[in-house]
Amino acid sequence: MDSKKVQSVIDWEIPSKIIDLRSFLELANYYRRFIEGYSKIVNPLTNILKKDQKQEWTVAYNDAFRLLKQAISSQLVLKLPQLDRPFDVQVDASNRALRGVLVQDKHPASFESTN
Repeated sequence: MDSKKVQSVIDWEIPSKIIDLRSFLELANYYRRFIEGYSKIVNPLTNILKKDQKQEWTVAYNDAFRLLKQAISSQLVLKLPQLDRPFDVQVDASNRALRGVLVQDKHPASFESTN
């Protein structure tokens, strides 16, 4: 991610409208596979988009927004996979979420998660 894009994420203001939140989440979604625990971080923000949800910005939303900005703007540590080498898949599941990491040579190549 180039430094201008990182700076734009760092400078992104707390959304005051649903459309602004949607724009930020579209950007964030592009980087979801680079962010460990993405779905857990973004869950409060996606909940506010539901039609039956009261659209009031709370501390939980603010924390999720800050964490997501931090995760996107931090150095991405994923290694590009070499397709001719073996992979390991590490998974963790509970009643509430499923998380997985694609690993090659003990280094993460991709993160996946769902709630």
